[in-house]
Amino acid sequence: MSADVMVEAQGLVKSYGADRRVVDDVSFAIRRGETLGLVGESGSGKSTVARMLLRLIEPTAGDVRYGGRDLLAADATELRGLRRRMQIVFQDPYAALNPRMRVREILTEPFSIHNERPAEGMAARLAEMLRTVGMDGSALGRFPHEFSGGQRQRINIARALALKPEFVVLDEPVSALDVSVGAQVVNLLRELRQEYGLTYLFISHSMPLVRYLCDRVAIMQRGKLVELGDCEQVCDAPRQDYTRRLIAATPEMPCR
Repeated sequence: MSADVMVEAQGLVKSYGADRRVVDDVSFAIRRGETLGLVGESGSGKSTVARMLLRLIEPTAGDVRYGGRDLLAADATELRGLRRRMQIVFQDPYAALNPRMRVREILTEPFSIHNERPAEGMAARLAEMLRTVGMDGSALGRFPHEFSGGQRQRINIARALALKPEFVVLDEPVSALDVSVGAQVVNLLRELRQEYGLTYLFISHSMPLVRYLCDRVAIMQRGKLVELGDCEQVCDAPRQDYTRRLIAATPEMPCR
């Protein structure tokens, strides 16, 4: 593995039973500090690939390496340590937050899971986390239902960044939001990447959105990786008819 590669998938396969292969021999690498877009229609296997990269589900076959380490060979103790450095922001900002927990508890949870307290003190860290995503400390005592969808997704992002990870999977993080709110969240993600040197896997079905946020793009169709390259190259001169259809099917998002 090259020194500038953070995450590498080799020959990933995920099957459910003998006749249902949802991911079929997928290989790619994500370079340190870049954003790779993973694009495809619903059911193409992209979210399954992401969960295998984080070992939230086990692959049927293939290898995953994180920083050169064999993630699939990691025992429980090593995996726990690696999980601090790898996080995910889920698609649905409504389902991803426990409705019975106040924001303070939601943001404190990652520290509790990993038996860790921030050096600057919990109160100061929670306030900093909210400021990072464009919110203020008044949110800490409130419940998720008191916030809009865009605000809930900002809270999800703050929670994902609590332990200062290196690698974040963004699983269609704006698809449940209206266009203008989604654009604000995309711009926030872009700023956070620059500020903290994050590496992203950005899952989407929108080629214009991926072109705006990502350095490279991987196209998935029916469980297979069918095209991979720089965003400008793939968007301006796609090799596959399927990629051309994706480009034609998704409208521009007003991010700028």
